[in-house]
Amino acid sequence: MRKDVIRRKAVEPRSTADQDTEVRDSGVQSVDRALSIIETLAEDDEGYRLSDLAIRTGLSTSTVHRLLATLENRRFVQFDRTESKWHVGARCFTVGATFARRRNFAAQAIPYLRKLRDLTRETANLAVVDDEFIIVLTRMESREIMRSLTKLGGRVAMVASGVGKAVLATYSNEDVSAIIRHHGMPRLTEKSIVRPSDLFKELEKIRRQGYAVDDEEACMGLRCVAAVVYNDCAEPLAAISVSGMTGRLTDERLPQLGRTVREVAAELTVALGGVMPEMKIG
Repeated sequence: MRKDVIRRKAVEPRSTADQDTEVRDSGVQSVDRALSIIETLAEDDEGYRLSDLAIRTGLSTSTVHRLLATLENRRFVQFDRTESKWHVGARCFTVGATFARRRNFAAQAIPYLRKLRDLTRETANLAVVDDEFIIVLTRMESREIMRSLTKLGGRVAMVASGVGKAVLATYSNEDVSAIIRHHGMPRLTEKSIVRPSDLFKELEKIRRQGYAVDDEEACMGLRCVAAVVYNDCAEPLAAISVSGMTGRLTDERLPQLGRTVREVAAELTVALGGVMPEMKIG
């Protein structure tokens, strides 16, 4: 009798709830892996071969190939048969454009970016915070031969960018510390700020002068001067900046560039119905 009970338990089918949980977990994992593939492809405009993509994502070649086939059917990725490389597809742009449209202030910011570009003769950028990273939404390119090296949609750590530090300067030290604990302080270049004490000193300076400077901290040879655009609650909505090669954004120019960026940011704040917070600017 006991053997029969044991035998029946051994072949007893799994409950419907258990099967549903397994399917749900498998589906979530597939979505996570597919998004990882898209994010990896977005890192390099040159694209990736299948084997390289598997290495970068830490997935098996067969899994990557299966997910790519599904993503290709939905036009989220595309395959260049000439070079045997995979690239981000047109559907990614469509979805991403929806994000930009939701940030409806981007279109209103264009005249101010154009003004900033013309006043400084440097590339003017509009950026927002996304999950404690900075994303450039739009820009007006400089007419100079050497232009900005950053690309639209690229994510940069807040602590390593001018626009990021400008926004961080509006946060409390406790909130900044929480971001550091969560994301760390990546050393992107030899000039990156990697000590919390140095960052807090930098943020105090930004609060006094009303603008931030990225001095080759994200990319060697590139400087950025940024200021915050505020919403109607005097909270950071976005940030604008000018960026260019260090040969043009010299030490002597930085104070004047800072004042110009700060003034245009204030004008854009007012145009968007925002409110400038009270601050002491030295």
